[in-house]
Amino acid sequence: MATEILPDDRALRVGRRDRVLAQMQTHDLDVLIAGRQANARYLSGAPQLWVAGTRPFGPVALLFRQTGSVHLHSTWDEGIPEDIPHANLYETMWDPRNLMAVLRDIDGAATARRVGTDALSPAFAQLLPFAFPNAEIVDGELAFRAARRIKLAAEIDMMRAGLRVAEHGLAAALARLAPGVTEQALAGALLEACAAGGVSTPATQDAAWVTARNHPWQRATDDRRVQEGDLVAFSSGVLGDGYIGEVGRTWPVGPATRAIDNLYGRWNRLWESLLRACRPGAPASGLLDAYLDVGEPLPAMPVARGLGMGFDPPVVAPALRATAEAEPLEPGMVLAVTGYVWAEGVGAVFTRDAVLIGDDGPKVLTTSPYWEKP
Repeated sequence: MATEILPDDRALRVGRRDRVLAQMQTHDLDVLIAGRQANARYLSGAPQLWVAGTRPFGPVALLFRQTGSVHLHSTWDEGIPEDIPHANLYETMWDPRNLMAVLRDIDGAATARRVGTDALSPAFAQLLPFAFPNAEIVDGELAFRAARRIKLAAEIDMMRAGLRVAEHGLAAALARLAPGVTEQALAGALLEACAAGGVSTPATQDAAWVTARNHPWQRATDDRRVQEGDLVAFSSGVLGDGYIGEVGRTWPVGPATRAIDNLYGRWNRLWESLLRACRPGAPASGLLDAYLDVGEPLPAMPVARGLGMGFDPPVVAPALRATAEAEPLEPGMVLAVTGYVWAEGVGAVFTRDAVLIGDDGPKVLTTSPYWEKP
C-alpha cells in the first residue's frame, strides 16, 4: 500500500473512465456528475479525503462525454492525475451559486442536453439548472453501477492487495485469542496490524465478538471477555486505495467439543452450496437458495453483496429476493459472500470471503485458513 498521496495507476484510470464513457453513451448522458466519493474516485483516479460519517451531496467530479475531460473539486494538486490539469480544479465555495457559475463556464455545460447525477439534494436540484440551462437532470447512478459492475483485471489486483492487509490483521487478532482476553483487545490488535500494513482506514470497527449461545443473531452481552468454549467471530476489513477488502472467520477458544465440530460440519456443507451458486449466468438469488438447499435458515445479514470501490450491487438479502432474482451473476463480478450457521448452546460460525465470478466458476480471492479440528 502506498504511503504517499498518489493518483491511481494511469492504466487503471483510463480503463475505468472508458467504461464510464461507454455507459454515458448507452444512457445518452452528455455530462455525468459524481457526488459520492467512490464514484468520484472511480472516474477521476484522485484519492478523496476520507471522513467518518456521511457527506451532503455536492458535485465532486464531472465527466464530459464529448471531450472526455474531468473536472474535480479540489483545493490542492497533490494526488491529482496529470490528465486533470489545474484549470479543471474548482475550490470550495461558501455560496453554492458561485459554484454553479464556475460549472456553467465549463466548455460544454451550456450545450449539454442530459446531465446525470449519482445523488441529489433538494437544494442542488434547484441549483443545477443554472449551471446546465439547456439540460434535463436525470438519474446517473445506473450508469455508474453498470460501469463498476464488472471489474478490470487491474482492479482485481488492487482488491487482492487490500485483502492481504485485512488477512494480516485477522492473523494478528487470532494470535491474541485466549481465555480472558477482551473483544476490545482483539479488535485493537486487528486494527493495529492493518494500520501497520499501510491501511489506517478500516471498513468496519466491529472487528471481534463472542457469538451468543442463546440467540442466532446476537452477540454475547456479558463483560465482552472471552471464555473457554466460546466461538469468537472476526471481521477484518480495510479501505485500501479506494477498494474494500474483507475477510471473516470464526475460531473456537480452547478444545473443540463434538457440538462445535458438528456446527463446523454444517458450515462446510453450506459453504460448498454457496460456491456452487457462484456460477456465471445464475441469478443472484441462488445464494439465498444455497442456504435453503442444505436446510440452513437465512441469516439476518446479507448473504452476499458486491465488492469494489465502495459497495457495488447486488445486495443479496432475504428481504430483497425479487431484486436478487432479476440480477444475473456475470464473469468479473466480485462478491463478499457470507456463511453463517448457529446452534443453541454452542454459538455461531461466521465467515466472509471475496469471491470472483469467473468464466468457468467461482474463484475465492481470500486466502486466510478456516478453522479445522486438530
